[in-house]
Amino acid sequence: MELLFAASEVAPFSKSGGLGDVAEALPAALVAAGDAVAVVSPRYGFIDAAWHGFTPCERAVRARGDATTVWSRRRGRLTHYLVEHDRFFGSRRGLYGEHGHEYGDNAERYAWFCRAALEVPAAFGHRPAVVHLNDWPTALAAWLLRHEHATDPALARARSVFTIHNLSYQGSFSKELMPALGLPWELFGPDGVEFHGRLNLMKAGLAYADAITTVSPTYAREITTPEGGAGLDGLLRARAGQLTGILNGIDASAWDPSSDPHLTAHFDTHHLAGKAACKRSLQEELGLPERADLPLLALVGRLADQKGIDLVLAALPELTRRDLQLAVLGSGRRDWEEALQQAARHHGSRLAVRIGFDEGLAHRIEAGADLFLMPSRFEPCGLNQLYSLRYGTVPVVRRVGGLADTVEDFDGWRNGTGFVFTDYEPRALLTAVRRGLELYRDKRAWHAMMRRGMALDHSWARSAERYRELYRGLTER
Repeated sequence: MELLFAASEVAPFSKSGGLGDVAEALPAALVAAGDAVAVVSPRYGFIDAAWHGFTPCERAVRARGDATTVWSRRRGRLTHYLVEHDRFFGSRRGLYGEHGHEYGDNAERYAWFCRAALEVPAAFGHRPAVVHLNDWPTALAAWLLRHEHATDPALARARSVFTIHNLSYQGSFSKELMPALGLPWELFGPDGVEFHGRLNLMKAGLAYADAITTVSPTYAREITTPEGGAGLDGLLRARAGQLTGILNGIDASAWDPSSDPHLTAHFDTHHLAGKAACKRSLQEELGLPERADLPLLALVGRLADQKGIDLVLAALPELTRRDLQLAVLGSGRRDWEEALQQAARHHGSRLAVRIGFDEGLAHRIEAGADLFLMPSRFEPCGLNQLYSLRYGTVPVVRRVGGLADTVEDFDGWRNGTGFVFTDYEPRALLTAVRRGLELYRDKRAWHAMMRRGMALDHSWARSAERYRELYRGLTER
Protein backbone atom coordinates (compact mmCIF):
# COMPACT_ATOMS: atom_id res chain seq x y z
CA MET A 1 0.00 0.00 0.00
CA GLU A 2 1.17 3.53 -0.76
CA LEU A 3 0.54 6.18 1.89
CA LEU A 4 0.93 9.93 2.27
CA PHE A 5 1.63 11.02 5.84
CA ALA A 6 1.38 14.76 6.63
CA ALA A 7 2.49 16.24 9.96
CA SER A 8 3.54 19.65 11.21
CA GLU A 9 6.53 18.12 12.99
CA VAL A 10 8.62 15.02 12.30
CA ALA A 11 11.54 13.97 14.47
CA PRO A 12 14.47 14.26 14.17
CA PHE A 13 13.99 17.25 11.85
CA SER A 14 11.41 19.08 14.00
CA LYS A 15 9.76 18.21 17.29
CA SER A 16 7.86 19.88 20.10
CA GLY A 17 6.23 16.81 21.62
CA GLY A 18 4.87 13.34 21.06
CA LEU A 19 3.54 14.10 17.57
CA GLY A 20 7.08 14.48 16.28
CA ASP A 21 8.01 11.07 17.69
CA VAL A 22 4.93 9.40 16.19
CA ALA A 23 5.54 11.02 12.79
CA GLU A 24 9.04 9.55 12.83
CA ALA A 25 8.27 6.08 14.14
CA LEU A 26 4.90 5.12 12.64
CA PRO A 27 5.91 5.64 8.97
CA ALA A 28 9.10 3.68 9.60
CA ALA A 29 7.08 0.81 11.12
CA LEU A 30 4.66 0.86 8.18
CA VAL A 31 7.57 0.64 5.76
CA ALA A 32 9.04 -2.25 7.75
CA ALA A 33 5.69 -4.02 7.30
CA GLY A 34 5.91 -3.59 3.52
CA ASP A 35 4.15 -0.31 2.72
CA ALA A 36 5.57 2.69 0.84
CA VAL A 37 5.23 5.97 2.74
CA ALA A 38 5.83 9.59 1.74
CA VAL A 39 6.06 11.90 4.76
CA VAL A 40 5.55 15.64 4.23
CA SER A 41 6.35 18.37 6.76
CA PRO A 42 7.41 22.04 6.66
CA ARG A 43 11.03 23.10 6.42
CA TYR A 44 11.34 25.36 9.44
CA GLY A 45 14.17 27.88 9.65
CA PHE A 46 16.13 25.80 12.13
CA ILE A 47 16.24 22.69 9.90
CA ASP A 48 19.52 22.15 8.12
CA ALA A 49 18.10 20.08 5.29
CA ALA A 50 21.45 19.20 3.74
CA TRP A 51 22.85 18.03 7.07
CA HIS A 52 19.89 15.64 7.40
CA GLY A 53 20.59 14.22 3.96
CA PHE A 54 17.96 16.11 1.94
CA THR A 55 18.52 17.39 -1.56
CA PRO A 56 16.44 20.02 -3.40
CA CYS A 57 14.04 18.60 -5.96
CA GLU A 58 14.15 19.87 -9.52
CA ARG A 59 10.38 20.21 -9.55
CA ALA A 60 8.54 22.70 -7.33
CA VAL A 61 4.99 22.44 -6.07
CA ARG A 62 2.49 25.25 -6.22
CA ALA A 63 0.02 26.09 -3.44
CA ARG A 64 -2.45 28.95 -3.99
CA GLY A 65 -0.15 30.48 -6.56
CA ASP A 66 3.02 30.20 -4.50
CA ALA A 67 5.69 28.01 -6.05
CA THR A 68 7.78 26.36 -3.38
CA THR A 69 11.02 24.45 -3.28
CA VAL A 70 10.74 20.89 -2.04
CA TRP A 71 13.57 18.94 -0.43
CA SER A 72 13.51 15.16 -0.42
CA ARG A 73 15.30 12.29 1.27
CA ARG A 74 14.66 8.69 0.29
CA ARG A 75 15.46 5.63 2.37
CA GLY A 76 14.08 2.59 0.56
CA ARG A 77 10.27 2.77 0.60
CA LEU A 78 10.31 5.75 2.98
CA THR A 79 10.55 9.22 1.44
CA HIS A 80 10.59 12.45 3.43
CA TYR A 81 9.66 15.77 1.86
CA LEU A 82 10.24 19.22 3.36
CA VAL A 83 8.22 22.01 1.74
CA GLU A 84 9.61 25.54 1.89
CA HIS A 85 7.91 28.85 2.42
CA ASP A 86 10.30 31.54 3.58
CA ARG A 87 7.74 33.81 5.20
CA PHE A 88 5.63 31.09 6.83
CA PHE A 89 8.36 28.69 7.90
CA GLY A 90 11.87 29.53 6.77
CA SER A 91 12.07 32.76 8.74
CA ARG A 92 10.77 31.19 11.96
CA ARG A 93 12.86 29.78 14.79
CA GLY A 94 9.90 28.02 16.37
CA LEU A 95 7.24 25.64 15.14
CA TYR A 96 4.00 27.20 16.36
CA GLY A 97 5.36 30.23 18.22
CA GLU A 98 8.19 31.67 20.24
CA HIS A 99 8.70 32.87 23.84
CA GLY A 100 5.39 31.42 24.98
CA HIS A 101 3.32 33.16 22.29
CA GLU A 102 1.82 31.57 19.19
CA TYR A 103 2.50 33.11 15.81
CA GLY A 104 -0.36 35.34 14.72
CA ASP A 105 -0.55 33.82 11.24
CA ASN A 106 -0.70 30.14 12.20
CA ALA A 107 -4.00 29.65 10.36
CA GLU A 108 -2.50 30.93 7.11
CA ARG A 109 0.73 29.00 7.66
CA TYR A 110 -0.85 25.60 8.09
CA ALA A 111 -3.63 26.10 5.56
CA TRP A 112 -0.85 26.75 3.05
CA PHE A 113 1.02 23.67 4.27
CA CYS A 114 -2.09 21.49 3.82
CA ARG A 115 -2.36 22.59 0.19
CA ALA A 116 1.36 22.12 -0.44
CA ALA A 117 1.32 18.62 1.08
CA LEU A 118 -1.54 17.56 -1.19
CA GLU A 119 0.37 18.78 -4.25
CA VAL A 120 3.32 16.48 -3.52
CA PRO A 121 1.82 13.22 -4.89
CA ALA A 122 1.09 14.61 -8.36
CA ALA A 123 4.44 16.41 -8.50
CA PHE A 124 6.53 13.37 -7.59
CA GLY A 125 4.61 10.43 -8.97
CA HIS A 126 2.90 9.09 -5.84
CA ARG A 127 -0.56 7.49 -5.88
CA PRO A 128 -1.42 7.11 -2.18
CA ALA A 129 -4.36 4.94 -1.23
CA VAL A 130 -4.57 6.74 2.12
CA VAL A 131 -3.69 10.26 3.24
CA HIS A 132 -2.93 10.21 6.97
CA LEU A 133 -3.32 13.60 8.69
CA ASN A 134 -2.28 14.56 12.21
CA ASP A 135 -3.79 17.16 14.56
CA TRP A 136 -5.21 20.54 13.69
CA PRO A 137 -2.32 21.86 11.53
CA THR A 138 -3.15 19.25 8.85
CA ALA A 139 -6.89 18.85 9.53
CA LEU A 140 -8.00 21.17 6.71
CA ALA A 141 -6.49 18.73 4.21
CA ALA A 142 -9.41 16.35 4.88
CA TRP A 143 -11.78 18.92 3.37
CA LEU A 144 -9.34 19.96 0.63
CA LEU A 145 -8.94 16.33 -0.44
CA ARG A 146 -12.67 16.04 -1.06
CA HIS A 147 -13.13 19.41 -2.77
CA GLU A 148 -9.97 20.86 -4.29
CA HIS A 149 -8.54 17.44 -5.24
CA ALA A 150 -11.70 15.58 -6.17
CA THR A 151 -10.50 15.19 -9.77
CA ASP A 152 -6.76 14.98 -9.08
CA PRO A 153 -5.60 11.68 -10.68
CA ALA A 154 -3.02 11.23 -7.93
CA LEU A 155 -5.54 11.62 -5.10
CA ALA A 156 -9.03 11.06 -6.50
CA ARG A 157 -9.24 7.56 -5.01
CA ALA A 158 -7.40 8.34 -1.77
CA ARG A 159 -9.17 7.98 1.57
CA SER A 160 -8.29 10.11 4.58
CA VAL A 161 -7.42 9.24 8.17
CA PHE A 162 -7.25 11.99 10.77
CA THR A 163 -5.44 11.30 14.06
CA ILE A 164 -6.15 13.33 17.18
CA HIS A 165 -2.99 13.48 19.26
CA ASN A 166 -4.41 16.03 21.71
CA LEU A 167 -7.95 17.37 21.43
CA SER A 168 -7.13 20.38 23.60
CA TYR A 169 -5.25 22.04 20.73
CA GLN A 170 -7.89 22.71 18.09
CA GLY A 171 -6.60 25.53 15.87
CA SER A 172 -9.21 28.15 16.79
CA PHE A 173 -9.11 31.42 14.84
CA SER A 174 -11.25 34.40 13.88
CA LYS A 175 -13.89 33.60 11.26
CA GLU A 176 -12.75 36.68 9.34
CA LEU A 177 -9.82 34.58 8.10
CA MET A 178 -12.07 32.37 5.95
CA PRO A 179 -11.48 34.33 2.70
CA ALA A 180 -7.74 34.64 3.40
CA LEU A 181 -7.55 30.86 3.69
CA GLY A 182 -9.42 30.39 0.43
CA LEU A 183 -12.40 28.79 2.15
CA PRO A 184 -16.04 29.29 1.05
CA TRP A 185 -18.42 30.77 3.60
CA GLU A 186 -20.77 27.81 3.24
CA LEU A 187 -18.10 25.78 5.03
CA PHE A 188 -18.55 28.01 8.08
CA GLY A 189 -21.45 26.33 9.84
CA PRO A 190 -22.22 23.81 12.60
CA ASP A 191 -21.60 20.93 10.20
CA GLY A 192 -18.37 22.49 8.98
CA VAL A 193 -15.62 24.48 10.67
CA GLU A 194 -17.68 26.85 12.84
CA PHE A 195 -17.36 26.47 16.61
CA HIS A 196 -18.86 29.10 18.93
CA GLY A 197 -18.58 31.74 16.23
CA ARG A 198 -14.95 31.01 15.43
CA LEU A 199 -13.08 29.08 12.77
CA ASN A 200 -12.03 25.70 14.20
CA LEU A 201 -9.59 23.83 11.96
CA MET A 202 -9.72 20.65 14.07
CA LYS A 203 -13.36 20.32 13.06
CA ALA A 204 -12.36 20.00 9.40
CA GLY A 205 -10.58 16.76 10.24
CA LEU A 206 -13.34 15.48 12.50
CA ALA A 207 -16.12 16.27 10.02
CA TYR A 208 -14.55 15.34 6.69
CA ALA A 209 -11.99 12.57 7.26
CA ASP A 210 -13.08 9.08 6.25
CA ALA A 211 -11.76 7.69 9.53
CA ILE A 212 -10.72 9.29 12.82
CA THR A 213 -8.20 7.78 15.19
CA THR A 214 -6.76 8.81 18.48
CA VAL A 215 -3.82 7.47 20.39
CA SER A 216 -5.39 5.13 22.96
CA PRO A 217 -8.68 3.25 23.35
CA THR A 218 -9.56 4.92 26.65
CA TYR A 219 -8.92 8.41 25.28
CA ALA A 220 -11.18 7.52 22.33
CA ARG A 221 -13.98 6.92 24.83
CA GLU A 222 -13.15 9.93 26.98
CA ILE A 223 -13.35 12.45 24.13
CA THR A 224 -16.94 11.43 23.37
CA THR A 225 -17.99 12.66 26.84
CA PRO A 226 -18.71 16.24 27.92
CA GLU A 227 -15.91 15.96 30.50
CA GLY A 228 -13.25 14.93 27.99
CA GLY A 229 -14.52 16.21 24.66
CA ALA A 230 -13.30 19.83 24.89
CA GLY A 231 -16.61 20.97 23.44
CA LEU A 232 -16.43 18.65 20.44
CA ASP A 233 -17.91 15.58 22.10
CA GLY A 234 -21.20 15.92 20.19
CA LEU A 235 -19.47 15.73 16.82
CA LEU A 236 -17.30 12.87 18.03
CA ARG A 237 -20.33 10.94 19.26
CA ALA A 238 -21.97 11.48 15.88
CA ARG A 239 -18.89 10.01 14.21
CA ALA A 240 -18.30 7.28 16.79
CA GLY A 241 -18.59 4.64 14.07
CA GLN A 242 -15.52 6.10 12.38
CA LEU A 243 -13.53 6.69 15.61
CA THR A 244 -10.85 4.21 16.70
CA GLY A 245 -8.32 4.30 19.54
CA ILE A 246 -4.93 2.85 18.61
CA LEU A 247 -2.15 2.97 21.19
CA ASN A 248 1.05 4.71 20.25
CA GLY A 249 4.17 2.60 20.32
CA ILE A 250 7.74 3.43 21.19
CA ASP A 251 10.92 3.18 19.18
CA ALA A 252 12.24 -0.02 20.72
CA SER A 253 15.68 0.50 19.22
CA ALA A 254 16.11 4.04 20.56
CA TRP A 255 14.66 3.09 23.95
CA ASP A 256 16.48 -0.13 24.80
CA PRO A 257 18.25 -0.37 28.18
CA SER A 258 20.50 -3.12 26.85
CA SER A 259 22.10 -0.85 24.23
CA ASP A 260 21.08 2.77 24.93
CA PRO A 261 24.13 4.94 24.12
CA HIS A 262 23.05 7.58 26.64
CA LEU A 263 23.58 5.23 29.59
CA THR A 264 26.71 4.54 31.60
CA ALA A 265 25.69 0.88 32.07
CA HIS A 266 23.28 -1.48 30.34
CA PHE A 267 20.79 -4.02 31.64
CA ASP A 268 17.88 -6.25 30.70
CA THR A 269 15.30 -8.44 32.42
CA HIS A 270 17.90 -11.12 33.18
CA HIS A 271 20.72 -8.82 34.29
CA LEU A 272 19.54 -5.92 36.46
CA ALA A 273 22.88 -4.94 37.98
CA GLY A 274 23.33 -2.29 35.29
CA LYS A 275 20.23 -0.47 36.50
CA ALA A 276 21.78 -0.03 39.94
CA ALA A 277 24.87 1.41 38.25
CA CYS A 278 22.64 3.79 36.24
CA LYS A 279 21.04 4.96 39.48
CA ARG A 280 24.39 5.71 41.09
CA SER A 281 25.52 7.58 37.99
CA LEU A 282 22.30 9.61 37.85
CA GLN A 283 22.54 10.57 41.52
CA GLU A 284 26.07 11.79 40.91
CA GLU A 285 25.04 13.74 37.79
CA LEU A 286 22.17 15.45 39.61
CA GLY A 287 24.14 16.18 42.78
CA LEU A 288 22.08 13.84 44.94
CA PRO A 289 23.64 11.62 47.62
CA GLU A 290 24.60 8.26 46.14
CA ARG A 291 22.37 6.02 48.23
CA ALA A 292 21.08 2.75 46.87
CA ASP A 293 18.67 2.33 49.80
CA LEU A 294 16.63 5.46 48.98
CA PRO A 295 13.99 5.04 46.26
CA LEU A 296 14.49 7.58 43.49
CA LEU A 297 11.29 9.04 42.00
CA ALA A 298 11.32 10.91 38.69
CA LEU A 299 9.21 13.18 36.54
CA VAL A 300 10.11 14.14 32.96
CA GLY A 301 7.85 16.22 30.76
CA ARG A 302 6.13 19.50 30.09
CA LEU A 303 5.24 21.55 33.15
CA ALA A 304 1.70 22.08 31.89
CA ASP A 305 -1.81 21.87 33.33
CA GLN A 306 -2.38 18.56 31.54
CA LYS A 307 0.47 16.82 33.35
CA GLY A 308 -0.74 17.12 36.94
CA ILE A 309 2.16 19.29 38.06
CA ASP A 310 -0.15 21.05 40.53
CA LEU A 311 -0.66 17.70 42.29
CA VAL A 312 3.09 17.15 42.49
CA LEU A 313 3.67 20.63 43.93
CA ALA A 314 0.90 20.13 46.48
CA ALA A 315 2.41 16.79 47.47
CA LEU A 316 6.02 18.08 47.63
CA PRO A 317 6.02 19.03 51.35
CA GLU A 318 5.13 15.47 52.32
CA LEU A 319 7.33 13.86 49.66
CA THR A 320 10.38 15.78 50.85
CA ARG A 321 9.76 14.55 54.42
CA ARG A 322 9.95 10.93 53.33
CA ASP A 323 13.06 8.81 52.82
CA LEU A 324 13.24 9.23 49.08
CA GLN A 325 14.77 11.32 46.32
CA LEU A 326 12.98 13.11 43.48
CA ALA A 327 14.39 14.16 40.09
CA VAL A 328 12.48 16.52 37.78
CA LEU A 329 13.32 17.43 34.17
CA GLY A 330 11.03 19.70 32.20
CA SER A 331 9.91 23.19 31.30
CA GLY A 332 6.64 25.04 30.93
CA ARG A 333 4.73 27.39 33.21
CA ARG A 334 7.15 29.90 34.62
CA ASP A 335 5.56 29.93 38.10
CA TRP A 336 5.86 26.14 38.32
CA GLU A 337 9.45 26.20 37.14
CA GLU A 338 10.25 28.74 39.87
CA ALA A 339 8.34 26.79 42.54
CA LEU A 340 10.25 23.60 41.74
CA GLN A 341 13.59 25.41 41.67
CA GLN A 342 12.87 27.06 45.01
CA ALA A 343 11.93 23.70 46.54
CA ALA A 344 15.18 22.22 45.19
CA ARG A 345 17.18 24.97 46.91
CA HIS A 346 15.56 24.06 50.24
CA HIS A 347 15.77 20.29 49.79
CA GLY A 348 18.96 19.81 47.78
CA SER A 349 19.66 16.36 49.20
CA ARG A 350 16.18 15.12 48.29
CA LEU A 351 15.14 17.07 45.18
CA ALA A 352 17.00 17.80 41.93
CA VAL A 353 15.37 19.99 39.28
CA ARG A 354 16.60 20.64 35.76
CA ILE A 355 14.60 23.16 33.71
CA GLY A 356 14.63 22.62 29.96
CA PHE A 357 14.95 19.47 27.92
CA ASP A 358 17.94 17.19 27.51
CA GLU A 359 17.39 13.99 25.49
CA GLY A 360 20.35 12.19 27.02
CA LEU A 361 19.38 13.12 30.55
CA ALA A 362 15.80 12.00 29.88
CA HIS A 363 17.14 8.54 28.98
CA ARG A 364 19.39 8.46 32.05
CA ILE A 365 16.51 9.43 34.33
CA GLU A 366 14.33 6.67 32.90
CA ALA A 367 17.14 4.18 33.47
CA GLY A 368 18.26 5.37 36.90
CA ALA A 369 14.95 6.07 38.63
CA ASP A 370 12.97 3.53 40.63
CA LEU A 371 9.51 5.09 40.21
CA PHE A 372 8.16 7.47 37.56
CA LEU A 373 5.34 9.95 38.30
CA MET A 374 2.63 10.70 35.72
CA PRO A 375 -0.36 12.10 37.64
CA SER A 376 -1.93 13.58 34.49
CA ARG A 377 -5.20 15.47 34.46
CA PHE A 378 -5.71 13.87 31.05
CA GLU A 379 -3.33 11.89 28.84
CA PRO A 380 -4.20 10.93 25.25
CA CYS A 381 -1.56 8.19 25.27
CA GLY A 382 1.65 9.11 27.03
CA LEU A 383 5.07 7.80 26.14
CA ASN A 384 7.06 8.20 29.32
CA GLN A 385 5.16 5.45 31.12
CA LEU A 386 6.06 3.14 28.21
CA TYR A 387 9.72 4.15 28.40
CA SER A 388 9.58 3.59 32.16
CA LEU A 389 8.13 0.11 31.83
CA ARG A 390 10.83 -0.85 29.35
CA TYR A 391 13.56 0.49 31.66
CA GLY A 392 12.29 -1.25 34.78
CA THR A 393 11.13 2.03 36.32
CA VAL A 394 7.75 1.47 37.93
CA PRO A 395 5.09 4.02 36.86
CA VAL A 396 2.80 5.83 39.30
CA VAL A 397 -0.05 7.08 37.12
CA ARG A 398 -3.59 8.41 37.18
CA ARG A 399 -6.27 6.22 35.63
CA VAL A 400 -6.88 8.28 32.47
CA GLY A 401 -6.38 7.88 28.73
CA GLY A 402 -3.42 5.86 27.61
CA LEU A 403 -2.14 5.57 31.18
CA ALA A 404 -5.18 3.44 32.03
CA ASP A 405 -4.55 1.30 28.95
CA THR A 406 -0.86 0.63 29.55
CA VAL A 407 -0.27 0.42 33.32
CA GLU A 408 -1.86 -2.39 35.34
CA ASP A 409 -2.37 -1.56 39.00
CA PHE A 410 -0.51 -3.77 41.46
CA ASP A 411 -2.96 -6.15 43.13
CA GLY A 412 -0.90 -6.57 46.30
CA TRP A 413 0.22 -10.02 45.33
CA ARG A 414 1.70 -11.09 41.98
CA ASN A 415 0.01 -9.01 39.29
CA GLY A 416 0.47 -5.46 38.09
CA THR A 417 3.09 -3.25 36.46
CA GLY A 418 2.62 -0.02 38.42
CA PHE A 419 0.54 1.96 40.89
CA VAL A 420 -2.65 3.57 39.64
CA PHE A 421 -4.93 6.11 41.32
CA THR A 422 -8.20 7.67 40.19
CA ASP A 423 -9.09 10.86 42.06
CA TYR A 424 -7.39 14.05 40.92
CA GLU A 425 -6.13 15.15 44.31
CA PRO A 426 -2.75 15.20 46.10
CA ARG A 427 -3.80 12.65 48.69
CA ALA A 428 -4.57 10.06 46.02
CA LEU A 429 -1.15 10.61 44.45
CA LEU A 430 0.56 10.31 47.81
CA THR A 431 -1.30 7.08 48.56
CA ALA A 432 -0.11 5.57 45.28
CA VAL A 433 3.47 6.68 46.02
CA ARG A 434 3.25 5.19 49.52
CA ARG A 435 2.17 1.85 48.03
CA GLY A 436 5.20 1.98 45.76
CA LEU A 437 7.57 2.77 48.62
CA GLU A 438 6.22 -0.15 50.63
CA LEU A 439 6.78 -2.62 47.80
CA TYR A 440 10.24 -1.17 47.15
CA ARG A 441 11.36 -2.54 50.52
CA ASP A 442 10.57 -6.09 49.32
CA LYS A 443 13.34 -6.48 46.75
CA ARG A 444 12.12 -9.83 45.46
CA ALA A 445 8.60 -8.52 44.78
CA TRP A 446 10.01 -5.27 43.42
CA HIS A 447 12.26 -7.00 40.90
CA ALA A 448 9.34 -9.20 39.83
CA MET A 449 7.27 -6.07 39.09
CA MET A 450 10.17 -4.52 37.19
CA ARG A 451 10.53 -7.61 35.04
CA ARG A 452 6.79 -7.77 34.28
CA GLY A 453 6.94 -4.26 32.88
CA MET A 454 10.15 -4.83 30.97
CA ALA A 455 8.71 -7.93 29.29
CA LEU A 456 5.80 -6.04 27.70
CA ASP A 457 5.85 -5.32 23.97
CA HIS A 458 4.99 -1.68 23.25
CA SER A 459 6.92 -1.49 19.98
CA TRP A 460 5.48 0.29 16.96
CA ALA A 461 5.15 -2.99 15.04
CA ARG A 462 1.94 -3.88 16.89
CA SER A 463 0.44 -0.41 16.56
CA ALA A 464 1.40 -0.16 12.89
CA GLU A 465 -0.48 -3.37 12.16
CA ARG A 466 -3.63 -1.85 13.68
CA TYR A 467 -3.25 1.13 11.36
CA ARG A 468 -2.70 -1.16 8.38
CA GLU A 469 -5.94 -2.99 9.22
CA LEU A 470 -7.72 0.36 9.34
CA TYR A 471 -6.23 1.46 6.00
CA ARG A 472 -7.24 -1.82 4.35
CA GLY A 473 -10.77 -1.48 5.65
CA LEU A 474 -11.07 2.00 4.12
CA THR A 475 -9.63 1.10 0.74
CA GLU A 476 -11.64 -2.11 0.35
CA ARG A 477 -14.99 -0.39 0.73
